[in-house]
Amino acid sequence: MKNQRTQDKKLSELKGAKILVTGAGGFIGSHLVEFLASLGAKVTAFFRYTSGASLGNLTDSPALKKIKVAFGDMRDSESLGRAVANQNYIFHLAAQIAIPYSYLSPQDFMEVNALGTTNLLMAAKSSKKLERILVASTSEVYGSAKITPMDEDHPQNPQSPYAASKLAAEKISLAMARSYEIPVTVVRPFNCYGPRQSARAIIPTIILQGLQRGKFELGSTFPKRDFSFVEDTIRGMALAAISPKTSGRTLNLCAGEEVSIAWLVKIVCKQLEIRPDIKTDHRRVRPKNSEVSRLMGDNTLATKLCGYETRVSLEDGIEQTIRYFRERVDDFRKEDYQL
Repeated sequence: MKNQRTQDKKLSELKGAKILVTGAGGFIGSHLVEFLASLGAKVTAFFRYTSGASLGNLTDSPALKKIKVAFGDMRDSESLGRAVANQNYIFHLAAQIAIPYSYLSPQDFMEVNALGTTNLLMAAKSSKKLERILVASTSEVYGSAKITPMDEDHPQNPQSPYAASKLAAEKISLAMARSYEIPVTVVRPFNCYGPRQSARAIIPTIILQGLQRGKFELGSTFPKRDFSFVEDTIRGMALAAISPKTSGRTLNLCAGEEVSIAWLVKIVCKQLEIRPDIKTDHRRVRPKNSEVSRLMGDNTLATKLCGYETRVSLEDGIEQTIRYFRERVDDFRKEDYQL
């Protein structure tokens, strides 16, 4: 409780701050925008421009009344230049994220994730008011765990084009921070989950298959992952951005526990009161040398430098996620959680 009060006091520093969030319409980005707006920050939400001007997960959000909306593209320096002007903080979450799709279109992932990050940093490097850029990376940059728990010095061995593009984004961010004295912090969230996540992510897929069909068609179920509820992840991002000790550093945001995909199915089945009936969907199985078998993080550094901690247990987080998808279960088709 004491640590929670300390965190809340630190986060109150963001009241009135001008903050840009890229990838604002995404799963994590939309939660982050709402959280920062609730703190009283002056948030600009940056969305990829489409003909329909989609706001993604923020389409019906009450936070729209409190924030500014900007459209552009991470590959377009001009739109980024307008968006970053006069910002105090930038939370860079915009990315191509679907690992299966990265096998089909690796160039697109490099252009958006690596080149897009470069464009953002170049646009921001001359800003006089900028206090920090927080770059969201991923635990996938590590590849399969060689030792656990995995701290930030664990060897990086990306095993998919997606992971490689995110590691490239990390490296260019820190290189430009050193070259141009840009205040940058990189965070590596492990497997974040919760309401609004894509139906194709593993926990929503398990939940929707359980709700709609009572049985499961999944890829490999032996891999183990470290899951964090989205509220814990976004709070960790905010704490990392405001801490003076994290500039130029890379931090894990994780729970420090691992569970297998098969065990996730058991947790979901227990809460849905159904029996686990699992068959293999070979389309979901990663190539043999690309499968990441274990990811289990060490959050010691983030705890030490900015007071990060997880508050929501896996069981409670899954319960909240089930509630979200149960209320919307008729909105989803089987195709929504297939590849």
